[in-house]
Amino acid sequence: MSVTLRLLGLLLPLFLAWPATADNYPSRPVHLIVPFGAGGPADVYSRVLAQHLSEALKQSFVVEDRPGAGSIIGTDAVAKSAPDGYTLLVMSNTHTTNESLIPNKPFQLMRDFVPVAPINYSDLVMVVPSSLPVKDLKDFIAMAKKEPGKLNYASSGPGTPYHMAGELFKAMSGTDIVHVPYKASGDARTAVLSGQVQMMFDAITTMGPLVKAGQVRAPKGTPADVVKVLNAEIAKVVDRPDVKAAWANQGAVPMLMTPVEFDAYLRKDIEKWASVVKVSGAKVQ
Repeated sequence: MSVTLRLLGLLLPLFLAWPATADNYPSRPVHLIVPFGAGGPADVYSRVLAQHLSEALKQSFVVEDRPGAGSIIGTDAVAKSAPDGYTLLVMSNTHTTNESLIPNKPFQLMRDFVPVAPINYSDLVMVVPSSLPVKDLKDFIAMAKKEPGKLNYASSGPGTPYHMAGELFKAMSGTDIVHVPYKASGDARTAVLSGQVQMMFDAITTMGPLVKAGQVRAPKGTPADVVKVLNAEIAKVVDRPDVKAAWANQGAVPMLMTPVEFDAYLRKDIEKWASVVKVSGAKVQ
């Protein structure tokens, strides 16, 4: 069984974490830090982006997965890196949610990072194990209300879209379902497939095939010319016909914005997730 939820789509933008100019950028390898687990949407799309950026800019773009603490560990590492355009952060709605959910972080998104360019977004889909004796959403809600506190839902950690979707679902349906956070989305996905947990909201790009089978940002101080170069090159990758076609087949929608437009978009996203945190009553335990 699956249910899509567009409100909580997964956003994958790129943020910058140089005292050089765009004329000779990049003159050495660039690192894309993914603060989520390997195999998840952020990791998958970052590798596509890194490949095309390496070809276009004639320099290595290396993807590094640094998951943990709901994206805090990897993000903090980028925040503390040199603001030279050689350390980029691949983020998701987890980051805009965490601005309200985890206020006492060692960084602040719009204070410590420079928006570069969005990559894509995709819907989330609610899934349950094929072994669960429910046929549709109505059956699942009935089961949850009949056994309050006995059903579990998985996520890849506090503040992630998967967590917030689950909390919003609980608030909207009036159900009591226990949140079980995992270190990475792959672990949460495995838990659902094996029946260890009874539900999960997941990115349709990664869960879609299983349903069918039945079963970047950077620290303040980054020069505007470097941001301009990266935004232009990322836009070229995102606008490639082959990339758009491949992503469309996976349920991902390319996003094109200028750095200024992207900055405004993120500020609105922070406000939206603040409302979701308030309505759902979600807290980090």
